[in-house]
Amino acid sequence: MTIPTRRTSLALGALLFAVTMFAGACGSDEAVGESAAPAAGEASAAAALADGAVVIDVRTPEEFDEGHVEGAQLLDIRSSEFAAGVAELDADQDYVVYCRSGNRSATARQQMQAAGLDVLDGGSLEDMVAAGWPAA
Repeated sequence: MTIPTRRTSLALGALLFAVTMFAGACGSDEAVGESAAPAAGEASAAAALADGAVVIDVRTPEEFDEGHVEGAQLLDIRSSEFAAGVAELDADQDYVVYCRSGNRSATARQQMQAAGLDVLDGGSLEDMVAAGWPAA
C-alpha cells in the first residue's frame, strides 16, 4: 500500500472540486415539485394576460370603486368572507390577483394556492395596467 503524497492529495482534491462544480452547474435552481412561475408583479400580470387568467382584485370595495382592472372580480382579502369566496372559485381556471401595492396580493396568492388553485401574483393595479390589462 502506498501512502499518497501531498502532491497527489492536492491533485485529487482539485479533481473532486472540479467534478462537484460541474455537477452543480448542470442542476436546476428549481426545487423538486415546484413549477417555475414568473416574478410577482408586471411579469406575472403579463403571463396571466397571455394565459387568459381570471382576475381577482383583493382590495377593499372602496379601493375597487376608485378604479380596477376591467372584468376583475372583487374578493376583499380583509373580509371575513374571503375564504368562502376562494372556496367557490373554479379549480379548473387560472387566476391572477392584485391589490394596491403587492402585499395583500402575495398573501392572497398563498391562501388561494393552499386551496388548490393556480394563481399568479400580478402585484399592484399599476403592474397589471403596465402589463396590458385595461383599467375600468
